[in-house]
Amino acid sequence: MKYINEDTKTFKVFNSLRNGEALTASKAKKMGVGNLSAEVSRLRQKGFAIYCDTRKAGNGVVVTEYTLGRPSRRLIAAGYKAIAAGIA
Repeated sequence: MKYINEDTKTFKVFNSLRNGEALTASKAKKMGVGNLSAEVSRLRQKGFAIYCDTRKAGNGVVVTEYTLGRPSRRLIAAGYKAIAAGIA
């Protein structure tokens, strides 16, 4: 990606998501990313539709998984409304 520096943690996260991987905090730590939610926030601000789902792991712990998806029409419409209102 020309607007994500390939030497950053943000790029590592983006590349994993782009390859269809669902990322959790523990998977991100293994990649050297300590704060996955911050990296996801950076990618969302660059316009990528990253969704999060929670599930209960086998040991009862609630896990948040992030995946890259396609934005819904509702999300795009909200963006256009924000631009029209001068918010974005």
